[in-house]
Amino acid sequence: MLKKSLFILLIIAISLFVLSFQSCHVGRMIKYYKADIDDHKIFPYTEVNTGEETFYFKDGTQSKYAKRIDTLTIVFKNKKEMLFKDILDKQSETTAYLIIKNDSIIYENYFEGYKRDSISNIFSVSKSVTSLLLGIAIDEGEIESVNDPITKYIPELSEANTTFNQLTLEHLLNMRSGLKFEETYSSPFDEVSKLYYGRNQINQIKKMRFEHEPGTVHNYQSVCTTLLGIAIERVTNKELGKYLEEKIWKPLQMENPATWSVDDNKRRNTKAFCCLNTTAIDLAKIARLYLNKGMFNGKQIVSKQWIEKSIIGNANNDCYQYQWYSNGCGEDFYALGILGQIIFVSPKENIIIVRLGKSSSNFYLGTVVNALK
Repeated sequence: MLKKSLFILLIIAISLFVLSFQSCHVGRMIKYYKADIDDHKIFPYTEVNTGEETFYFKDGTQSKYAKRIDTLTIVFKNKKEMLFKDILDKQSETTAYLIIKNDSIIYENYFEGYKRDSISNIFSVSKSVTSLLLGIAIDEGEIESVNDPITKYIPELSEANTTFNQLTLEHLLNMRSGLKFEETYSSPFDEVSKLYYGRNQINQIKKMRFEHEPGTVHNYQSVCTTLLGIAIERVTNKELGKYLEEKIWKPLQMENPATWSVDDNKRRNTKAFCCLNTTAIDLAKIARLYLNKGMFNGKQIVSKQWIEKSIIGNANNDCYQYQWYSNGCGEDFYALGILGQIIFVSPKENIIIVRLGKSSSNFYLGTVVNALK
C-alpha cells in the first residue's frame, strides 16, 4: 500500500513538473526546438488588418529586365551553371522571391508550398519596421526625441537598475545599449531565446545587467528593439500591431492582412524584435516607402529626415543605423532576419528585392542587380 501511495505521489510530482516546465520558455523551446518562419501559429498575436483600398505594383513581366532574370544563370556550389529560378526552387529553401524595378514587378515566384498571400515570420526584419513606427511616433509628437531616456517611457526600469536612466532611444536604435545580452539561439538559456519563447519580456529585461556604459559599444541585441516596441505601445496606448495597422498597413494600402506575435495573452507586449508575420509583396511596399523618402501617393507617411537617418550608412556603427543595414556604408540598404529574410533596396538602380525562406542562403543580390543595369 505504501509503495502504491509513493508511486502515485511520484506521478503527481512528475506531472506538476511537466506542466510547470511547459509553461516557461524552456518548455516552449524544447517543444518547438528552433525558430521557424511558421511560428506565428504557436504564439498569441495582434491582427493587422488591411483597409478598403489596395495598391498594386505595375506588371513588368514583359520588360527586358524580366527576360534577363528568367534566363539568368549562376555558377553554383558544384561549379556548374544553373538557372537562377532553379537555384531558388531546388537549392535554397526560398519561399518567396520578388524583384521590383522602376515600380514594376519583373520577377515574382513562390516555392515550398507558399503563395503570394502566405504570411510568415520575418524575424529581425521586424526591427526595421519597429524603427519606422518609432519615427512616426516622433513625427506626431507621441515621443519627444531620440535623446529621451528609455525610463521616460518605461519608468520601472529605473527602479530595477539606475543605469537604465542613461540609456536613450537612440542608443537602442543603434544597438548601443551596453546590456549583457548574447544574441545566439544555441541554447534555451540564451537571452534571445528567453525573449523569443518567454511570456514576460519586461520582467526579463528588468533583471538584466550592464557590461558597458550605454552608447559606448555597438553590439547587435534584440533586447534593444524590444524596449523600443514597448515604449511605442506605452505612449500610443495601442498594441504595436494595431499602431502598424493605423499608420502603415492601411495608409500604404497593403494587400494582405498580417499578424504580430505578442509575449502572452495577459501582458500582450509585442515581440517587436522578431515576429511580424507578413508577405513579400507587402514588405516591398515598405521598401518602396523608404525608396521614396517616406512619401506615398503624395502624403508624407514618415519624415524624410527619419528615412535618411535610417538609410545613410554610419561608419562609426558598423554601417548599421536605426535598425537598418547599409551595404558597405554605401547607397544600397537592407533589412535582415535569421533564416534569410531580407528586404534589399538599391536607390541608384531603383530596385527592390524581397527574399523570404526557411534557411539562409546566398541571395545573389549583387548578381541580380548587375543583371538589371
